[in-house]
Amino acid sequence: MKLSEIKKELKKLTTIAFQLPNGDLVPTHFHVTEVGKVTKNFIDCGGTVRNEEVVNFQLWEANDYDHRLHPEKLINIIELSEEKLQIPDLEIEVEYQMKDTIGKFDLDFDGTNFLLISKLTDCLAKDKCGIPVEKQKLKLNELSAQGNSCTPGSGCC
Repeated sequence: MKLSEIKKELKKLTTIAFQLPNGDLVPTHFHVTEVGKVTKNFIDCGGTVRNEEVVNFQLWEANDYDHRLHPEKLINIIELSEEKLQIPDLEIEVEYQMKDTIGKFDLDFDGTNFLLISKLTDCLAKDKCGIPVEKQKLKLNELSAQGNSCTPGSGCC
């Protein structure tokens, strides 16, 4: 989800809820402690120089149970960040304190809740670092159903 998309959705809401991948909601007294642009310049294992930029939202909760972040306040925080940090319309990455470490998530919206989507690592240079392409697994009974079987007189045997 991009900054323009979250602002559009926030304008339609009266409350904000973030849902974790396991279905639990981030407690309603969360704070957005930072909105920033993160630039990552790196070289992948194949030697290709890469650049990535995302907008980072950090969600945090404290013992401030009376705190509720309202949609218009988050819009103001986002717009101030865009102006002061010259942030373009980038994809959003969300950080949230999990049990033992900070989790990083992509963001989506289901019409009610903002969904924290688990991120996964991956090799960006599979073609250069010798990782074999995973072969498609087929079941023999599916081959005959697809018409790939040998029939009498077909000349395949």
